[in-house]
Amino acid sequence: MPLLRNVIFAGGPRGRVRRRVNFERKLRSGHSGRFARYGPAWFCGPVRSGAFVFRGRGFHMRHPRFSATRLFVAAAAAAVVPLVAVPATASAGGDTAGGDSSGGAVTTVSKASGAYLVKSTAVSDRRVNISVYSPSMDRNIPLEVIRPADGSAPRPTLYLLNGAGGGEDRATWQRNTDINQFFQDKNVNVVTPLQGAFSYYTDWQKDDEKLGRQKWQTFMLEELPPVIDAEFGTNKVQSIAAISMTGTSVLNYAIAKPGFYRSVGSFSGCAETATPAGQSFIQTVVGLRGGVDVTNMWGPLDGPGWGQNDPVANAERLRGTELYITTGSGLPGPHETLDGLGIDGRPAALANQVIVGGIIEAATNYCTHNLANRLAQLQIPATFDFKPGGTHSWGYWQDDLHNSWPMIARSLGI
Repeated sequence: MPLLRNVIFAGGPRGRVRRRVNFERKLRSGHSGRFARYGPAWFCGPVRSGAFVFRGRGFHMRHPRFSATRLFVAAAAAAVVPLVAVPATASAGGDTAGGDSSGGAVTTVSKASGAYLVKSTAVSDRRVNISVYSPSMDRNIPLEVIRPADGSAPRPTLYLLNGAGGGEDRATWQRNTDINQFFQDKNVNVVTPLQGAFSYYTDWQKDDEKLGRQKWQTFMLEELPPVIDAEFGTNKVQSIAAISMTGTSVLNYAIAKPGFYRSVGSFSGCAETATPAGQSFIQTVVGLRGGVDVTNMWGPLDGPGWGQNDPVANAERLRGTELYITTGSGLPGPHETLDGLGIDGRPAALANQVIVGGIIEAATNYCTHNLANRLAQLQIPATFDFKPGGTHSWGYWQDDLHNSWPMIARSLGI
């Protein structure tokens, strides 16, 4: 019995939902039999305009007006226009090794990695700010933690990452969404780093003159979890979700350490790094916005490091991890209003979201369709939400977190 059943097609630029299609009949009528075992997924996006078509093995992007290269060049230009909010200046960041400057006591040490808790400060009965020493980066990393509603038993952990600013600017989950209210009744630890601007949350090959040493994959996969597990008494079950820049990173984490995360949520990320389009997107974030040398990250653009960190190229290793992947079309959607989240009645902010956020989201839409095609070819189950409208902005990411939560909660056993 084929598993891929209900698929939503959203019709054209006006975003009308056309119909719900039962793919079992299509599969029986001549589409690839191998595709029949591909797991349940939701695909949403324009079809009348030719933005994607079904060709048996998946959905393939067609851009009748714009090539991929032009699209990503436009995204690069959009990312640096004056309307974009400027993040806090990235730096080597954090306190240097040797203890916390405020005199906080060390309470938890990870013997395996050498990471340890430097400081823990209660913000409220459920919120805690902590600092964890990273041996690989030789500095203290600030994080915020939301504790479970009921702490009487060990609970799982959701690592929730910020975007390009890494939590060093105002573009954070805490400032721009309802996460405190959303997790108020949920039995999960929510952990968010507050550093790592323009780092792609990866292990850099070379120290950067501006950013310093960047070993975020090592920190997130090896150093941080044992400290969190010990300090907060977790059950050592975890999932991860992220937006924009780190939407790429979390897919690479699942690829680097299969089975470590029960599920992964990637919202508005670009899942390509080794293609010209994907590299253009990364150079926009790291080079143009961050002002750093992108080759310090994974080496020369034509070198092996980029392919090793390309989720589309390494998609086979995503098998077994539950995936929830989203993107908007770049067209204005329900959150492009003066009373929208983060707009606060400001016409300039709305213009920024429509123009800049629209172009950037169109680029991530392109990458995400390519990932969907590849997973379909490999018959790897995934949930994709291609919105008929939507820009690169917080209203949609808040929706994504809410909509992905049932899958994440199920994967965590809560």
